[in-house]
Amino acid sequence: MARIAFIGIGTMGGPMARHLRAAGHDVTVYNRSPDRAEAWVAANGGSIASDPASAARDADAVMTCVGNDDDLAQATLGREGAFRTMREGAVFIDHTTVSAKIARQLAVEGKSAGILTVDAPVTGGQVGAENGTLAIMCGGSARAIEAATPLMQAYAKRIVHVGPAGAGQTTKMVNQITFAGIIQSLAEGIRFAQAADLDLDRVYEAISGGAASSWQMTNRWKTMAEDAFDFGLAVDLMRKDLGLAFDEARSNGATLPVAALIDQFFADVQAMGGHRQDTSALIRRLPK
Repeated sequence: MARIAFIGIGTMGGPMARHLRAAGHDVTVYNRSPDRAEAWVAANGGSIASDPASAARDADAVMTCVGNDDDLAQATLGREGAFRTMREGAVFIDHTTVSAKIARQLAVEGKSAGILTVDAPVTGGQVGAENGTLAIMCGGSARAIEAATPLMQAYAKRIVHVGPAGAGQTTKMVNQITFAGIIQSLAEGIRFAQAADLDLDRVYEAISGGAASSWQMTNRWKTMAEDAFDFGLAVDLMRKDLGLAFDEARSNGATLPVAALIDQFFADVQAMGGHRQDTSALIRRLPK
């Protein structure tokens, strides 16, 4: 049993912390909205901290799953941040999708304090968090990954050490760049099939076992055809993630012309009121 502080128990963090609790760990939670923390403890047990520093004190591991770079900086390096009280040898695991820059900064800050740091963004969505089947891409030292892995196994089916500090976040950018292209092509394929008066169920049966198949096709073909968009990553968050990729590309010299175009398509969906709809709402731009 480990003493774990989990900071940020929203749509993703809440289920992940629940799996840790179910695995027998002593979990203390902190959330910016106290009502959510109180509801989580009422449902799962554990305890509530008044701030990240209090949550992290004497913990073996601190995990974060917050909103963005600023939220993460405040939760770790702020006046009441976790790094102020974490003990030497403890492991810090960040599951937020943020910039590689802050991941590298936290690795430097952690090293000076004797803290093992892992940038560990996830993929698999809310369903993966609920079912404990997330895939995690990890950046950090071999020692840090070794310390973090037994804990992350409570809610992940795949954990891959992809490189040094920041590599987890840049790998997540690769994931988002690729997935944006897949969902756009899927939207175009569905609309083309509808325009051709094809039976969508038969089309899916015919192509889902071949080269065109993808997780998005398997899980979103039917919902997109039904104009249902309450699943997974919201458009607003996807645009945040793509923005991180564009910033990193400006640093490393990569070009992302298709991702930039699709980002503008997501902006169109936002203008249509689809801010909180999932990314498959890209199909709304295309006339039936």
